[in-house]
Amino acid sequence: MARLRLALAQFDFAVGAVAANAAKVAELTAQARAGGAALVAFPELTLSGYPPEDLLLRPSFLAACDGQLRQLAAATRGIAAVVGHPHSEGEVFNAASLLREGAIELTAHKQVLPNYGVFDDKRYFRPGHDSAVAAIDGVRVGLLICEDVWRPEPAAQAAAAGAELLLVVNASPWDGGKQAEREAVLVARARETGCAIAYLNLVGGQDEVVYDGASLLVDADGSIVARAAAFADALLWAEFEPSSRRLFAQEWPVAADPSGEATLYAALVRGIRDYIDKNRFAGVLLGLSGGIDSALTLALAVDALGASRVTAVMMPTRYTSALSLDGARAQAEQLGVEYHVIPIEATYQSFVDALTPAFAGRPADTTEENLQSRTRGVMLMALSNKLGRLLLATGNKSEMAVGYATLYGDMCGAYAPLKDVYKTAVYRLSRWRNEAGVSGRSAGESRDPGCGIRQGKPAQDGSLPRTPDCGFPIPHEVIERAPSAELRDNQTDQDSLPAYDELDAILARFIEGEQSQVEIVAAGFDEQTVRKVVRLVLANEFKRRQSAPGPRVTTRAFGRERRYPITSGWR
Repeated sequence: MARLRLALAQFDFAVGAVAANAAKVAELTAQARAGGAALVAFPELTLSGYPPEDLLLRPSFLAACDGQLRQLAAATRGIAAVVGHPHSEGEVFNAASLLREGAIELTAHKQVLPNYGVFDDKRYFRPGHDSAVAAIDGVRVGLLICEDVWRPEPAAQAAAAGAELLLVVNASPWDGGKQAEREAVLVARARETGCAIAYLNLVGGQDEVVYDGASLLVDADGSIVARAAAFADALLWAEFEPSSRRLFAQEWPVAADPSGEATLYAALVRGIRDYIDKNRFAGVLLGLSGGIDSALTLALAVDALGASRVTAVMMPTRYTSALSLDGARAQAEQLGVEYHVIPIEATYQSFVDALTPAFAGRPADTTEENLQSRTRGVMLMALSNKLGRLLLATGNKSEMAVGYATLYGDMCGAYAPLKDVYKTAVYRLSRWRNEAGVSGRSAGESRDPGCGIRQGKPAQDGSLPRTPDCGFPIPHEVIERAPSAELRDNQTDQDSLPAYDELDAILARFIEGEQSQVEIVAAGFDEQTVRKVVRLVLANEFKRRQSAPGPRVTTRAFGRERRYPITSGWR
């Protein structure tokens, strides 16, 4: 029997952009047909985008998705196309339909509805009960939707109905351990059923979630045939040989650097770019303090958007060191961004003077320190309004966890790229970015003349712009200095917090691991330190509720995934 040629559309389909998504489906279907594919597949909920959330409660939205699906079906000739969409027939289903020769030939309903982590499928959908199998060029193809493949039953049902190849369409969000989990599941399903698996995943950022693509081909014996590059849009070509139940990838893009740091960095870049572009902002603005968090945020923003769309602002006071001033300026010049220095000492002092009568008899404390941060927040928000650029908050997960951040101060911002990145990971990413920028492993696209990073975006394989040997994207002095908020003389973060290696290890156990204080202490951590850290985490939920969204990159992100009560007696 001849091989089945198929194309997997690993692309971004924006939430709510129903007509634009349908137009992209039509364009990619034409490309797949021209390339000789008998089948082209698109991700979960292609037409609505994922996750559409409460848009699914609007009848007009569901009707728009249905109308576009029918138009696509009427125009589909000479190729079969699998398109994800919400399907309303009294009840609403998460569905994928096979379009062929002008008709909707069959519709599969997602059977396993996840309701954990970032998923709320049970809020919106009813579960399906049957696996759909169709013959395409003589090959029996079973259609599964995302979570269906994580349970044995739907795949087994499709195999019992005669499937030789399982096509799994997904909107599976990324975190650092997700790819290994996916591969283990797919290998198990292939071996259980004797079916090969073509696993197609959505790519792109959507508010607090990033989808990595990283689509997979798995032979019937469980062998991993191909891994597509993460965070890269691509039409992936493959062929299936029914006699051996083997898949053959054809020139799939691969990652220039498959390391964990490279993939995490790419996730953050994609999150920033899609949030800014999908919301139609001209560019971004951030406070550049001379510290490592803002330095990494600036490098990410430039890699995501290009230097011409990024503005950095240094706002010194009497406590700002020469190291901070020099480091911030060096990085801004190296990256070629618009850069402003706006001293805030006089503005801060005017606030202090205005408050002095009300503060009478009370000694100076963290109130005055926070007032410096809030002065900066006022300035940054004014610049954001005037310049039309979205303000990025630069805080990291370690700080957000224990409340080492000032409401309406350094927490000001509409998007927080490092919100789910621990401080220790900030250091790793910064060192990796510097090494990647001078190693020659990155894309050789054109850059601005002189000593600076090129303007533009990463290449299709996710590789990054290369910085000339005259400098680094993040100054070494910024990476190696002791972290400090610089709100008083000789201040360092460790005046208030444990060393970040210790802090992050405790936080990871308490947040991602959901371990109790007793369990963390039993693992070898100091009891007094553990109790302090846990107390800070629980006491600062009210701050996190008011923080900007940011890309989820761990298994337990603050926000839609980790939802603890603000008012609680549990300790």
